[in-house]
Amino acid sequence: MNAERTQAYGRVMHTLDELGPTKLQSDEQDRIRQDADTLLFSTKLSTDSEAQAALQDVFHLCRDLVASGRWEEETAHRLATDLRDCGPEAGQPAGREAA
Repeated sequence: MNAERTQAYGRVMHTLDELGPTKLQSDEQDRIRQDADTLLFSTKLSTDSEAQAALQDVFHLCRDLVASGRWEEETAHRLATDLRDCGPEAGQPAGREAA
């Protein structure tokens, strides 16, 4: 774990505090928290199937939030990027899977 990953985790928690109660259902908030925790404590994304699943879960959730009209694409992309940056190998370009 490094400072960049910790800061990304803080941004995710801030997003949950700011938008969670009004824009996310409680089970969606829980999923995001669990995904962020899984990514933060992962040591190598390429060999950590749980972290890979967490990353895919958040990309799917963000895509669904945009498709349903509940979130703007920019907000979903920012959350997906912050979640990705919680994990190891952070800083690599994220696909636009979230949008």
